Amino acid sequence: MYKVKVGKKILSANEEYAALNSQFLTEHKKLCLNMISSPGSGKTAILARTITELKGKIRIGVIEGDIQTEIDAERIRAAGAAAVQINTDGACHLSALQVNSALKKLPVEELDLIFIENVGNLVCPSTFELGETAKVAVLSVPEGDDKPAKYPAIFARAKALLINKVDLLEAVDFDIERAKADVMKLNRDIKIFPVSAKTGQGFGDWCNWLLELTGK
Repeated sequence: MYKVKVGKKILSANEEYAALNSQFLTEHKKLCLNMISSPGSGKTAILARTITELKGKIRIGVIEGDIQTEIDAERIRAAGAAAVQINTDGACHLSALQVNSALKKLPVEELDLIFIENVGNLVCPSTFELGETAKVAVLSVPEGDDKPAKYPAIFARAKALLINKVDLLEAVDFDIERAKADVMKLNRDIKIFPVSAKTGQGFGDWCNWLLELTGK
């Protein structure tokens, strides 16, 4: 009996579409950042604030990944950016095929920067390439400072890390220096931005980094 290695075939197909997405972005000279975190870390709030802070400087579009609903896409549109919603109906990550379809629905020629807000999960999305320019990880203070040590893959692969909800540092048991140190052990080149999407703390450095990336 012939056995098909399903896992290998799925990953192979994903890699093919990831390559197509990368080629598409390169040809159109667009920067694309894949944002990955646990549920509730504040990815959408970060994006909404980033869109507001950079209004008139960078034109941003967002591909939103969720298991169900268009709640996050609606928040992004309310902030003033184009958004395409992908509902995975249970899957714990976005696929390169889904992103390929979403890219065709965005006004790419009118954008400077595309964000992919992946499904809330620190594990699965980190290993599925989508053809993005780079990955951005988000860690929120209430999650605990042990997450980089316990879930190292995304922190090792990310170009930047936002430590969100720093306005809660005095209210919870989170050692930010420990978290930074654990991340730096995994990835010496990563940029780390302590921020609060609620208060705006730290967004100046984050937005300036995005301006540099896009050449604005």
